[in-house]
Amino acid sequence: MFEKYMTMESLIQIAVSIGIFVLFMVLRKLFTKYVFKMILKFSNKTPTDIFRNVLVAYEKPLRMFFILIGLYLAILYSPFFENQREVLSQFYRSSIVMTIAWGLYNLTASSSLLFDKVNQRFELEMDDILGPFLSKVMRFLILALTFSIIAQEFNYDVNGFVAGLGLGGLAFALAAKETIGNFFGGIIIITEKPFTLGDWIKTPSVEGVVEDISFRSTRIRTFPQALVTVPNSTLANEPITNWTKMGKRQIQFTIGVTYDTTESQLKTCVKRIELMLSEHDGIHDDTINVIFNAFGDSLDIFLNFFTKTTAYADHLSVKQDINYKIMAILEEEGVGFAFPSRTIYVESAKQDTFEKTKQYS
Repeated sequence: MFEKYMTMESLIQIAVSIGIFVLFMVLRKLFTKYVFKMILKFSNKTPTDIFRNVLVAYEKPLRMFFILIGLYLAILYSPFFENQREVLSQFYRSSIVMTIAWGLYNLTASSSLLFDKVNQRFELEMDDILGPFLSKVMRFLILALTFSIIAQEFNYDVNGFVAGLGLGGLAFALAAKETIGNFFGGIIIITEKPFTLGDWIKTPSVEGVVEDISFRSTRIRTFPQALVTVPNSTLANEPITNWTKMGKRQIQFTIGVTYDTTESQLKTCVKRIELMLSEHDGIHDDTINVIFNAFGDSLDIFLNFFTKTTAYADHLSVKQDINYKIMAILEEEGVGFAFPSRTIYVESAKQDTFEKTKQYS
């Protein structure tokens, strides 16, 4: 079987094939170590970073391309595949298409400079959700287009395949009703932008921080650190409260003081607390309410105001400082805090009867 390959001519062809492959492996090494680095250094001097990003995206595909060329030429010059030249050409052309698609796939990553440039050029107001979503859509289109081109290269009737899908489209649509609903729910979320990645949101079904949004669902990290996956169709049809979008953060509580507080003391405390809040650097001065509100188990002073910061830790720090200042004001005015208690009044006549009964018993 192998006797026909043992001739001098065949051995020379085999040697040439091996030499070609080794040569391209050496060229690949030289390209990676010297040429590519030199081009990359030159790209740093260009006024835009697009060229550099394209180079980085195509670095690995170009390395693979050297191997593919070397392998193709080595096989072409070898005596083993004389009757499969057309098939080899098909594989070679398909590998070129895959190499180009690989680079485009890398270039359309969500972290790519491409999206920043498109955002600046067309003023799309692209946020942390729209960028990754567009990246997934573009990558899907690249893969679909690559598959179609390679299928046509091997003489596969793509039009027939698409027509076949059309015949089963109704059944597919019925079976994938929820999936399609989730996809369009994701489109609604992205276009209306009720939240972005990292936002703290609350819905009737979940509350937490948004970590990711995909074609089908949105992943939310709850405060107990559980990861909840919510279908986009559900999320798009629910009222969404975005706490991160607060321009200011509310503080509302009631202070109860004892009933032995005089009217003059109470008025002075209310005025001093209101003045303190209006002069505080951390308090938003648009809405400050300090009111003697009600007679209950104590004399109730109602407070309603907003902190300038919406960050939770800073908000608590401001709230703590306000509490300390309120304590100081009440102490200076000689007013005491009320605490839950109950006073029992016993009539003296009933008390005397009780004592006499106890005496004769």
